[in-house]
Amino acid sequence: MNKPTQIVIDYHHRTKHHLEHYAKGPETLDWDDQPDPFRRFAGCESMPLPKPGAELPTLFSELDNPQAIAPQALTLESLGLLLELSFGLSAWKQYGPDRWALRCNPSSGNLHPTEAYLINTDRSLMKPGVYHYASHDHHLERRCRFADDVDNAGILIGLSSVHWREAWKYGERAYRYCQHDIGHALGALRYAAAALGWSVELLAECADDDIAALLGLDRQDDFKPDERESPDVLCRIHTASGTGTPFEIETLSKTLQSAAWSGRASSLKAYHMYKWPIIDEASAAAAKPRTGEPLWQAAPQPVVTLSSRQTATAIIRQRRSAQHFDGKTTLPLADFYRLLSAVMPARKPPFDLWRWPAKIHLFLFVHRIESLAPGIYALPRDPEALDKLQNATLADFDWQPVSDILPLYQLYMGDCRQIAKTLSCHQAIASDSAFSLAMVAEFGFGDQPWIYRRLFWECGLIGQALYLEAEAAGVRGTGIGCYFDDSVHEILGIKSDRLQSLYHFTVGMPLEDARLQTLPPYNHLQD
Repeated sequence: MNKPTQIVIDYHHRTKHHLEHYAKGPETLDWDDQPDPFRRFAGCESMPLPKPGAELPTLFSELDNPQAIAPQALTLESLGLLLELSFGLSAWKQYGPDRWALRCNPSSGNLHPTEAYLINTDRSLMKPGVYHYASHDHHLERRCRFADDVDNAGILIGLSSVHWREAWKYGERAYRYCQHDIGHALGALRYAAAALGWSVELLAECADDDIAALLGLDRQDDFKPDERESPDVLCRIHTASGTGTPFEIETLSKTLQSAAWSGRASSLKAYHMYKWPIIDEASAAAAKPRTGEPLWQAAPQPVVTLSSRQTATAIIRQRRSAQHFDGKTTLPLADFYRLLSAVMPARKPPFDLWRWPAKIHLFLFVHRIESLAPGIYALPRDPEALDKLQNATLADFDWQPVSDILPLYQLYMGDCRQIAKTLSCHQAIASDSAFSLAMVAEFGFGDQPWIYRRLFWECGLIGQALYLEAEAAGVRGTGIGCYFDDSVHEILGIKSDRLQSLYHFTVGMPLEDARLQTLPPYNHLQD
């Protein structure tokens, strides 16, 4: 094991929550000092996008067969819609004098550490260059101007993380949550592109240094020291107008040599009371070099039919995180199977962008599912993982298959509501739902510590699929980042570090808080 890998593993174990104590975090929170959730760059050209809120006729159910969706032409209108449905605002909530925005891409604690950038090389669309997407104002900030003769590689989307935004509330564990959010954002991007008839290519070969240079994140003087962004992923969007020349990172990097940069990141306006150097250490250790990545693709999977007739744009914009569940609604078995089938690796959104075999598997605490006994169940997302999971968990588990269409196994029959609640930091959302689950990773990455981040991204992709599928089923989901890591392992009988729980999720019938007022997402642009 090399030193960077050891640093990452030490970080993971140090940031576990335990029944006796929680991972290190701030002792107090000053909500008036919360970091600004909207990054802006001062001193660069601002480019408004067409009015947000456009609808598309694509049904959410039609995303099961994305190849059959007629692609939209690449225009400023369709580009703006892609950015809005991926990273834009979905609503405002207000309670008394307090007002906060919700977005299409979920975030732990609604803190939104993820920033999105557009790299445009298509002169017919707009001036070539690097743009930051400002979600609050739905406009682009032109950070970099390319030469007009740049080779046309179409459009690319880059994602980065402001770790401080998350650490303000969650302390040392925040680095994990930033990685979850990248996975959610990737899923949001893929669903939005599919609704437009477009596809997304994850450029997994790129090094973090490549992404930082392309997005201007290596320009350290443009950011406050504690508020810098860490590069995460780069994606190429394949649209109706073709993709232009094949993508070469070297070609685009050469373009930067004659590029002109402008703008500086405005302060996030928070007092940095607490320092979490372990996040910087883990981030540096998990930095990714250029690599050769396989052209892996999931095998075809059976699709469980979706009865919803809602459009994809409606489902995407109505996605919410449930705060409370009613504790009594039973989820129909067909909807449950649809939800689980949607998280299996497949050649449909969002997993058709994923480049690697599944390493995340689900252990479910079933409370109220029609025709299914309460208890603990397992869903191996890779058939080759079945023996590994059986050998690593309690010998008393039954491992009885319960479905002809899914690799779903019943491990234990019994009421698990209190167990689920306790494991998820005593939160009732894990027990009052129809079911909750733990995402358990095959936790081995040898001398490639950046795979640690990728495991959380895969969890976030699963979470995004569950979020949208829950909305389509008429219920609601919510991600749970707070859980007692080793207590989960103990309940399942996991004794080896080769399996680790990385994320929890829960789905049920939400209870709406009548005290909260819901406001349209972009009315402020008309003021």
